[in-house]
Amino acid sequence: QVQLVESGGGLVQPGGSLRLSCAASGDVLTIINMAWYRQVPGKEREAVARAISGGTTYYDDSVKGRFTITRDNDKNTLDLQMNALQPEDTAVYYCYARARIRGYWGQGTQVTVSS
Repeated sequence: QVQLVESGGGLVQPGGSLRLSCAASGDVLTIINMAWYRQVPGKEREAVARAISGGTTYYDDSVKGRFTITRDNDKNTLDLQMNALQPEDTAVYYCYARARIRGYWGQGTQVTVSS
């Protein structure tokens, strides 16, 4: 079992920045890939950024150049630095870990971008 706990969400004005952090515990050695997803009411959860084993990262086009995902295997953390935030970035953000047998989700953290 893997446990994921997100932190760092909140309210920010357009153009501002937030940093989300996800702390993994439990069977962390079984984790292969990690990612950040987000979801707004009435829509499917969508991948925002992925950190693939080996250091490769992928970003959704909507956040390229603004968001940076960082995985620290020593600390078992996954961070998401979000800059130049826009109202359309408002969502619940979830940390995801793909382990050998199954995937795991955190509880989510709300990010609201509003003036």
